[in-house]
Amino acid sequence: MKPQPLIAVRDVEASGAWYRRLLGCQSGHGGREYEQLVRDGELLMQLHHWGDHDHPNLGDPNAAPPGHGVLLWFETNDFDGAVANACALGARIIIEPHVNPNARHREIWIADPDGYVVVLAGPYGDLGQTLL
Repeated sequence: MKPQPLIAVRDVEASGAWYRRLLGCQSGHGGREYEQLVRDGELLMQLHHWGDHDHPNLGDPNAAPPGHGVLLWFETNDFDGAVANACALGARIIIEPHVNPNARHREIWIADPDGYVVVLAGPYGDLGQTLL
């Protein structure tokens, strides 16, 4: 079993470009209503336009805060590169790069263009130092 998260966004094409740059992935579908983001042939996540196709929970972007209670968490072997990508995108930083002593890795918490919380984390044991 593999997770295949799908989030609703206001602009699929813009969000797709943002995530491709942040995560170093490619478009696997493309379009204004739906996008698949892939890396090395594996699906990372899906983007769906708010209100299209009458899907439950994807109908009204103003009904609740985007992703309340959800973190989009990505492990990367290039934590410093991921932080550089986030900074180059001008991503709003929620929690600066730091070492999480419980998880024994580095993390940065940012917001995507729709306000979803995205966590970029190094692999277990990645205790290097990253400063902005």
